[in-house]
Amino acid sequence: MNPPLIPVILAGGKGERFWPLSRRHNPKQFLSLDGSGDSLLQATAKRLLPIAQGWDNLWVITSALIADGVKEQLPELPISNILVEPEGRDTAPAVAWATLEIAKKYGEDKVIGFFPADHWIGNQRVFESTLLAACKQAQDFSSIVTLGIKPDQPATGYGYIQQGENLSFQPIPVYKVNRFTEKPDRGTAEIFLASGDYSWNSGMFIFKASVVISELKKYASEIIQPLIEKGVEIYPQLPKRSIDYALMEKTRLACVLPVQFPWDDLGDWNAVERLRQDDDDEPNLELARHIGLDSKDCIFYATDSNEVIVSIGLKELVVVRDKNVTLIVHKDRSQDIKQVLKKIQDQSDLDYLL
Repeated sequence: MNPPLIPVILAGGKGERFWPLSRRHNPKQFLSLDGSGDSLLQATAKRLLPIAQGWDNLWVITSALIADGVKEQLPELPISNILVEPEGRDTAPAVAWATLEIAKKYGEDKVIGFFPADHWIGNQRVFESTLLAACKQAQDFSSIVTLGIKPDQPATGYGYIQQGENLSFQPIPVYKVNRFTEKPDRGTAEIFLASGDYSWNSGMFIFKASVVISELKKYASEIIQPLIEKGVEIYPQLPKRSIDYALMEKTRLACVLPVQFPWDDLGDWNAVERLRQDDDDEPNLELARHIGLDSKDCIFYATDSNEVIVSIGLKELVVVRDKNVTLIVHKDRSQDIKQVLKKIQDQSDLDYLL
């Protein structure tokens, strides 16, 4: 088998904005949030298996804290294809290490794709054809291809990519990246949306191993050179840096392919409503036994079907009950769950909640 690319699933994240359901040893990527019964990690693996042409060519990079959980979730994945980071150092070291390991096995001309474990993607057929187009661009023109998402609102939680010159000779357009902008304010996001030439940065990208190794040597030698010389043992000493900052914002080889498939990054509890609210006439999304009076536009979730959530006069709240903790947060403040977790971390007697 000679798959068009080797997919790597980035599965080291904590998913803190899905606390209390997402916890230290059971992070977001292990959760089933879309009602399919598959965890986000399992759904991502199934989505990538056809292009990988089987489990032998699918890879996962994850943290030591949840590596055993990854093995349980994906029992058919070869153990040798699970790269375990001694500690998290953000995405640049993860991409560098995985690229080096895959280049050793398949050769430096192999095309590699990196995919976060926690995305929801619709339309498998269009997804696969998009990856093949990205592979061709990466292979034929030595491009580093980022998959871009067409914005449908002036969101401030995503990075934005400005599309430049059309580089593609195929039906799916690919554009040179003019610039990256990290999480703009509302006014700037509205300008970007109105211009029509910006994509959200999905965090999915495709490239030849040799190209990224060369570009990392040029722009992030302090990350890749120690890995080449000393291997994963040097990992805890590497700079903590994202691949966007370390490479994508600096390289001249970056291009963006705006995708046509449905996508959601499942960033917080509001995403569950987008996926599961089938009937707009329903006043709330109820994933729990709920008895309510004059409550509207709320999300109610409980892991124990025997527990009952009772509400009166609530509006636009998220209420989550999991084991020994209850979260109540306004939908507009769900991004701030991380700040609360920092407070919990400061109280040693509450460590069991993390």
